[in-house]
Amino acid sequence: MKYKHIFIDLDRTIYDFDKSTHDTFLELFDKFGLYDRGVPFEQFFELYKKNNVDLWDQYREGKIAKKFLNVQRFDITLKKFGINDRAFAGRFASDYLINSPLKKSLFPNVIEVLEYLKPKYTLHIITNGFEEVQVSKLEANDLNKYFTTVTTSEEAKAKKPKRRIFEYAFKKADAKVEESLMIGDDLEVDILGALAVGMDGVYCNYDNIPHNGEVTFEIKEMLELKNIL
Repeated sequence: MKYKHIFIDLDRTIYDFDKSTHDTFLELFDKFGLYDRGVPFEQFFELYKKNNVDLWDQYREGKIAKKFLNVQRFDITLKKFGINDRAFAGRFASDYLINSPLKKSLFPNVIEVLEYLKPKYTLHIITNGFEEVQVSKLEANDLNKYFTTVTTSEEAKAKKPKRRIFEYAFKKADAKVEESLMIGDDLEVDILGALAVGMDGVYCNYDNIPHNGEVTFEIKEMLELKNIL
């Protein structure tokens, strides 16, 4: 068997980040009275997702800090709907960080696939998400029992696709690169980052996005991993 260690990304690979955010926003819209202030939910949600992606790109590149990112993504979104109040955005952000990771939001068939993989490989998480948030997600979704190690970008002091986070994860897992496989949904961050350090990768292209990247494997849904591993 070529692979002994399987490294898996968390958000948008096995954990449905957008669904957990959507469900949390529904609760927070009521709590913070945003419906009463005329904020249209779906427009807010779509704009937030765009702003969040843009700011996370800056965070990965080391241009902004975690604390700034967390509040800024809400502040600039709220401003578009006439709420110019950074303190309010900060309270919204704080509640979001507490409540969102508690959502049970796994993609379909994730548990079935993990149950299949667990007896055959040593499984690990490698994620760019905030440390305390990712820990809460794993606990809330009863995932810890499947993974031997969890490497976060905060712990490694480097974010995917940087070489350093992969090398940190290998050392923590006592894994050799040639015996390891990366599974993730972000072509550049997860897969090309892994390939750059000599690691094979499975690109979880759930939305069937056209691309020219040379990947080791590509799947459209988690169950397809059974055909590979």
